[in-house]
Amino acid sequence: MEKIAVFVNDVASARHILQPMLEGEGPTHWVLVACPPTLTRHIGRWVSHSARRQWRERWATDLFTALQPELQARAGSEVETLIANRPLVDVSARLVARLPHLRLLDARQPRVGRTDEPISVAQPGQPGPRWAAPVAATAGLSVMLALAD
Repeated sequence: MEKIAVFVNDVASARHILQPMLEGEGPTHWVLVACPPTLTRHIGRWVSHSARRQWRERWATDLFTALQPELQARAGSEVETLIANRPLVDVSARLVARLPHLRLLDARQPRVGRTDEPISVAQPGQPGPRWAAPVAATAGLSVMLALAD
């Protein structure tokens, strides 16, 4: 049985990446690792630790209920769920230690202007275009000014 750990933060992008893998033959042991978005420091001031944990659990439950039926569709496939705590390198190291011959799959949706945290030590860091967000913002403002005239 093949063992695959999938790091997910968005259902649509995960479905897009997982679709070709679901057509393979043989049962698979899936480990869905939910990577919930971090709350900003401004929200963190007003939200207690338990409320933050509850929000992470609700967010992960919604993600798991959307993806689990598709992964369990093949006979003999198993799905295990996990909510990731940062850093993701430590989470993947614990998973590999617990499940030998585990393949790691990064199915997270990339965010504009931010580099994603690597899921393993072997994964190369993303250099990330530092000017992507400022260029997009100035281009949008230029279009608005041109249309305003």
